[in-house]
Amino acid sequence: MAPWRNLFAALTLLLILSGQGAAFGQEDQQALPKTRILFLLDASGSMLAKWENSDRMSVAKDLLAHLVDSLERYDNVEVGLRVYGHQFGRERNDCKDTRLEVPFSKNSTEAIKKKLTEIVPRGNTPITYSLQLAANDFEDEKTRNVIILITDGLESCGGDPCAMSLALQKKRIFLRPFVIGIGIDPEFEKQLNCIGHYYNASDVNTFRLVLTEIVMQALSKTTVSVELLNDDGRAVETNVNMTFLNTLTGEPEYNYVHAMGEGGKPDMLAVDALISYDLVVNTVPAVVERNISIEPGRHNAIRVKAPQGMLYLRQNGPSPYGNLSALVKQQGTAQTLHVQLFGEQQKYLTGTYDIEILTLPRIYLKAVEVKQGQTNTITIPPPGQLAVASQMKGYGSIYLMEEHGGQRWLCNLPEENSRLTMALQPGNYRMVYRTKSAQASKFTDVKDFTIKSGATTTVKIFNR
Repeated sequence: MAPWRNLFAALTLLLILSGQGAAFGQEDQQALPKTRILFLLDASGSMLAKWENSDRMSVAKDLLAHLVDSLERYDNVEVGLRVYGHQFGRERNDCKDTRLEVPFSKNSTEAIKKKLTEIVPRGNTPITYSLQLAANDFEDEKTRNVIILITDGLESCGGDPCAMSLALQKKRIFLRPFVIGIGIDPEFEKQLNCIGHYYNASDVNTFRLVLTEIVMQALSKTTVSVELLNDDGRAVETNVNMTFLNTLTGEPEYNYVHAMGEGGKPDMLAVDALISYDLVVNTVPAVVERNISIEPGRHNAIRVKAPQGMLYLRQNGPSPYGNLSALVKQQGTAQTLHVQLFGEQQKYLTGTYDIEILTLPRIYLKAVEVKQGQTNTITIPPPGQLAVASQMKGYGSIYLMEEHGGQRWLCNLPEENSRLTMALQPGNYRMVYRTKSAQASKFTDVKDFTIKSGATTTVKIFNR
């Protein structure tokens, strides 16, 4: 037993060193939030099977007793014990044989050690029902809830432990569980792997090491840095909003604005390694990395290709449009990525874009290229102005005259008063108008006119 005690003493020291000052919240300087670890122990009849120089249950009891001893000194850790398959024999076939033997408290160590000595394996393996009831074992407050399931068999009561685990994770009852399989046939491992992080304890020494690894993952500080790469693979992009989404719930866990630390390298961020994340880098368009890989208890570099260039929209001279804007879309798509104001410089991922400028008539620019680290300046001529001095009530429209003799409708004139001043891009136009008092279509007036940049063109209706 001495090697086990030395191992757990070393583990305790390691956790103290790695856990000091760690944070799992948005602020790196916060203390570790309270972590509740529920050991869900299989005490079905098969746990009496011989295992090396002892039996499975005796080994599990001894290792758990030493482990809860090592956790006792942590003020931010509480431990509980739920057991299943120990109250009734197999002949009863009781599929509700599960019980919270030791609830969470600051001083549960002795109670757990005592209870472990009293447990005798007897009955079934109701994993699903035990997980369901375990949801009530955690008090309703903001804590990190961790389950460590130790079992030597599969669900024996017809339940679906994978579906139950997933549902409770989505409700944020607990983080993804750890599952330690003792003597599990490899062909059945998939049925346990879907419950949570699965570990195969094929022998006693592996079981001991797995317990050590799991506790380290649950309590050690984990950090990440996000390297935003340009087209050359260099981590030079920065000042971009990033969101770490919970893969299961889709909810945001962390929001950051990317920054460079000392030496021009991305700074480090503390995250909870027991959550699976999708990373959204909110460039235009956004870059999404699904199920990013994070190793608990160490620093992780996440590399995301996000090369950007700049698009600058401007108009020569003063603009009568006011706040002129443009719709920017990825080339060949209908969805608007961004509404960009003229006079604004906006970053986009490198690539080609279609731009629809909301002038009258609208200007359509196809395949506008944005290159890494460069600014593409788009300049349009200032409009002219159309002035209609007549004060008439009626019905009319303005058409753009096209190069090959056709005409394209642009807009209608106000019915209550034809008098107006409006900005139009340089070009040839036609106005078609009939007053309300004219009761026949033949009294329609048609006027062709030209708009020049920066100039005003006056059109008089019914003036021959």
